[in-house]
Amino acid sequence: MSETPIDKITLPNEIFFAEVVDLVKQSRAVTISAKGTSMYPFIRPSRDRVVLSAPEGVTVGDIVLALLDNGHYVLHRVTSIDGETLCLMGDGNICSGEQCEMKDILAKATYIVRNGKQVSTASSREQAIARLWRMLLPIRRYLLFILRRLDRVRGINESN
Repeated sequence: MSETPIDKITLPNEIFFAEVVDLVKQSRAVTISAKGTSMYPFIRPSRDRVVLSAPEGVTVGDIVLALLDNGHYVLHRVTSIDGETLCLMGDGNICSGEQCEMKDILAKATYIVRNGKQVSTASSREQAIARLWRMLLPIRRYLLFILRRLDRVRGINESN
């Protein structure tokens, strides 16, 4: 897939995500650049992009785009589902998560584009890593500290 460089523009989240959701509702896949560090170390801003599709068959471990009650959009991982209520948490977060309803899920990440290569979020490798990372939540604070420190030593910024 060849890419043509384009100029960047900044839009308010409400306008940007309204367009993303509209395209997803038309059964189109939408690729967005990663922003923020809440999904670090698995999705890094400025380095990675995320391919979003219709939120069909959402299960624990999936990465979803959700609109929360406070009006914020988040791209976080589903940590539990109880009926129509989902708990979400970013991989880079060490405590607390968000709750939303299934109706608040706007899209599901189907691929992560890392270093120009598409990685399926449904691959057995990605799913195993996600399960392991969830199990490591009690020590995630220390793991994130070490990973961030290693990135600094190697000259890698989380936002690169």
